[in-house]
Amino acid sequence: MIGRLRGILAEVEADHCVVDCGGVGYVVACGSRTLQRLPAPGDEATLHVEHVWNAESGPRLYGFLDRSERRAFTTLTGIQGVGPKAALSVLDVLPPGDLAAAVAREDKAAVARANGVGPKLALRIVTELKGKPLGDVSFTPSAPGVHVAAPAPAPSLTGEAVSALLGLGVAEVNARRAVDQALIRLGEDADLSAVIRAALQELGR
Repeated sequence: MIGRLRGILAEVEADHCVVDCGGVGYVVACGSRTLQRLPAPGDEATLHVEHVWNAESGPRLYGFLDRSERRAFTTLTGIQGVGPKAALSVLDVLPPGDLAAAVAREDKAAVARANGVGPKLALRIVTELKGKPLGDVSFTPSAPGVHVAAPAPAPSLTGEAVSALLGLGVAEVNARRAVDQALIRLGEDADLSAVIRAALQELGR
């Protein structure tokens, strides 16, 4: 079972990328939001991977830039009628935190914005996700018509660093890419200020 890949990003296509790990190229299916945030081909990349077996197509790898998205993906694919492709489509339009918020307010229309997800499937997703964790967040109904969020986790290092770069006028896509590369260099236990400095170096500032 493969849980993470770290290597040289060899190719980026419309629905997947290829990561070269020690001379072996792994084809990893990704959502468009993940593909947009990858480093440039030739640079090092780290992907959190979900290994899915399909009786028709065999094994396939699905990649994400953080563990929260991978956990949300596995939760979504546990719902009847939601395959890997639909789960990626949902996460393209609603990252884990936004999806949890949509579930909390029973916003079926927001979920149905995902490519290939119709109203009936959107309703099933919202119904079955109530109270379930989506990545690092979960929303639980407290009373009819009223929904409250479960205690929110502390802001992530990635989120804080990206917010800091956004405050400096960096575009979100560039900010996330720079922070991801900084964390690859420094590790996830790095100090916030060190991550910001390293990200700014990645941006050439």
